[in-house]
Amino acid sequence: MDTPAPIATAVAQHVLCLASASPRRRELLAQIGVSHTVWPATLDEEALSGEAPRDYVQRLARAKALCVWNRRQDLPVLAADTVVVLGSALYGKPRDRSDALEMLAALSGRTHEVLTAVALATREGVAAALSVSSVHLRATSAAERAAYWQTGEPRDKAGGYAIQGLGAVFVEALHGSYSGVMGLPLFETAQLLRAARVPCWQRPAAG
Repeated sequence: MDTPAPIATAVAQHVLCLASASPRRRELLAQIGVSHTVWPATLDEEALSGEAPRDYVQRLARAKALCVWNRRQDLPVLAADTVVVLGSALYGKPRDRSDALEMLAALSGRTHEVLTAVALATREGVAAALSVSSVHLRATSAAERAAYWQTGEPRDKAGGYAIQGLGAVFVEALHGSYSGVMGLPLFETAQLLRAARVPCWQRPAAG
């Protein structure tokens, strides 16, 4: 009896618009086989007075998705936002060297939360989900933090470090979502895509 040929997923056409220029989010979408185009959202990311961190990050993710959806409605729009929380302090991307070194010093030897909200805008509205992870960084010296800044990696990372990059040497423990700490929680993202009937596991088009 002939052996059945393996079932291959269809060659991917773009099924999604990513409202972010982050190469890490692009890599994570590619990891789960979601072919996408990119249209970054531009908006004010200041927190509102008295706004709780979880409310803040979910509001921004929704606002980014709607910002792009209102300009183009040919594809579902996926957006995400990540923030590092230590006590009452919120850490996004550092403004400059001084800000990054201050963030890394504050996180040194302590456990912080990484909140990443993901939102999907479609003709049915906007659905969102929140990933909450706990990360403990080992104690670091001022010299280490300065040397890390010089690598260029902290410049566009929430909290001033990249768990998937050189900053991994500082991460002593993680409880939660590795991809969420990177900036796009794949479990929550896949759940939103499934509910909206957006396919994963597609093969990229040749060429």
